[in-house]
Amino acid sequence: MTERTPLIAGNWKMNLDHLQSIALIQKLAWTLIEKSHDFKDVEVCVIPPFTALRSAQTLIDAEKFELSIGAQDISKHKAGAYTGEISGQMLSKLAVKYVVVGHSERRQYHGESDELVRDKVAACFASGLIPIICVGETQEQLESHGPSAIPVRQTLEALKGHESLKEFVVAYEPVWAIGTGQIASPEQADQVAAEVRSAILGEHGELAEQVRILYGGSVKAGNVASFMQGPNIDGVLVGGASLDSDEFAGISRYKKHIVL
Repeated sequence: MTERTPLIAGNWKMNLDHLQSIALIQKLAWTLIEKSHDFKDVEVCVIPPFTALRSAQTLIDAEKFELSIGAQDISKHKAGAYTGEISGQMLSKLAVKYVVVGHSERRQYHGESDELVRDKVAACFASGLIPIICVGETQEQLESHGPSAIPVRQTLEALKGHESLKEFVVAYEPVWAIGTGQIASPEQADQVAAEVRSAILGEHGELAEQVRILYGGSVKAGNVASFMQGPNIDGVLVGGASLDSDEFAGISRYKKHIVL
């Protein structure tokens, strides 16, 4: 019997300076506390820009908020002459727990390949960080290959060649649904998650039962329940809606446990 605790993660992208981040975290945390949110029942993670990570860590530690912290990217390198890059060791020192890896915006705007995503997953493992491996298809890929072929391939490529697999999360984000107002149907999202889980099972065995698979793409408090009710969706990766503390708190308040 394997129980997977839902994960609600807010990716702030390139928004909010450190002062704005502090204000948002304070309001989010106190809203959830006032509503008696059980953070062990549903894990809530904030993923601010790099410039706000130290402020987020200091606030969360000082106030003893039970929020997790994530980072939006990681370098494949441990250290060295790599201007502008951020290493896993730097992130782990800031109490970062999760790292978004292979987001479609990184793949699109920075040309990140499956090989580079794999290297970044390895960097997470080496520093004791949990990668949130983003996978998803464009509209063109959806029409050419169907909804699951690209996410399955990207997932298996990210997991290939590691000496051993440590904890990781997969986030299915159909590229055509990110920030567009369009969403995959809950049935379609759960089916893709099921096929991703099945592929992990085929390559890596029972580990697949422990992997949390998130859905992302125009998620809001009004539609999160429809996605979370599927047996294979274990949480959501939220973009724009996570910048509104009330909206993000509403998303986080949806409870679900899955027992296999």
